[in-house]
Amino acid sequence: MKAEGFRKSGHFPSLLSAFLYFDVSFMIWVFCGALSLYITKDFGLTDTQKATMVAIPTLGGSFFRIPMGILADRIGCKKAGLIGMSLSLIPLAWGWLGGSSLVQVHTIGFLLGIAGASFAVSLSLASRWYPPQYQGLAMGIAGAGNSGTALATFFGPQLAQYYGWHTVFGIAMIPLVLVLIIYAVLVKDPPNAPAPKSMKDYLSVFKFMDTWWFSVFYAITFGGFVGFASYFSIFFYDVYGDSVNSGGITKIQVGYLVTITVIAGSFFRPVGGWIADKVGGMRFLLMLYGLVSLCAFAIATMPSSFVVMLIYTSFMMAALGMGNGAVFQIVPQRFPKEIGVITGIIGAAGGLGGFLLPKYVLGPLKESSGSHVTGFIVVGCIVFATTLIFYAVTRSWRKSWVTSASGVNL
Repeated sequence: MKAEGFRKSGHFPSLLSAFLYFDVSFMIWVFCGALSLYITKDFGLTDTQKATMVAIPTLGGSFFRIPMGILADRIGCKKAGLIGMSLSLIPLAWGWLGGSSLVQVHTIGFLLGIAGASFAVSLSLASRWYPPQYQGLAMGIAGAGNSGTALATFFGPQLAQYYGWHTVFGIAMIPLVLVLIIYAVLVKDPPNAPAPKSMKDYLSVFKFMDTWWFSVFYAITFGGFVGFASYFSIFFYDVYGDSVNSGGITKIQVGYLVTITVIAGSFFRPVGGWIADKVGGMRFLLMLYGLVSLCAFAIATMPSSFVVMLIYTSFMMAALGMGNGAVFQIVPQRFPKEIGVITGIIGAAGGLGGFLLPKYVLGPLKESSGSHVTGFIVVGCIVFATTLIFYAVTRSWRKSWVTSASGVNL
């Protein structure tokens, strides 16, 4: 793949804007997780309540992604993105000026899902500007905006320590407005955007079994990434924090550790798309699912050193990040004309996976067993089962629709 060919084949200002939109939106989306140690202190939550609080924004993202994907198809990615960023200012203002009860925090968290829905717009914008042979890389670059999580986990705890977590929500409005202006100036809707369809036509993709399989597979990769990114602050502090161990790590240091794991997942997303372009997304995903499963079992050993744990969690997040890129190397080949709505649907499944992971696996199992070991053993088993299912499903794909994607490695 030549860099010159990639540069000339699309519209880089739009790709850059798609990345920035996703980046600042992702930062906002995971605020409840990044600030969890400060928010939970104010309300004295149980393990399950903590997990619920950090999981609700991902549920909101799952809810809003389908309508945002349809909106991107109907009115264009530029207008849809501007609407999404404008609406995202509402929960930020509320978190800054309100958020005095747990019900309000949950509502704010759910509305932060509007920012999480940026995925359906930014990836659609990137996909439509680039031809099939560059889909993995283009969507990987736009999708690397999940690095916004690193901004939240790195700066959020530091700002909350000195100014309070409410103020962090207000400060976040500044970069969001700046990106909104950049997006309005630089983005051009791609010339090959499909004509608007009826709602019935958009939702007709649900009748394809491939839609459901893609949703399951992305619920593992993206759901794992965002679920762990939101929960790792609680996890690291529970196991290695200064409130548990004499000389343990502080809340701000926990933010640094989580940032490292998030950077691993974010940086390797475009790498995953690029490798998938080279060797085939299906083949690459099979290896990545196996690696995630092994890492989950390794984490379940609960090493005494937080450095060793950081290595295990970073490898797992890197594999999940590459998996996100690989999934969306395949999707445009199967649904080239419905990329907006299908991205919203699959992205919604990813957000749902990110909600279920802490809410129904990690939090409750920690509370019932008193340890995080059981939760990670269960995660390892789920991903291992998914690996076997993925192998069986892709064998069928290779005999059917893949044959039409000539010249693209799948």
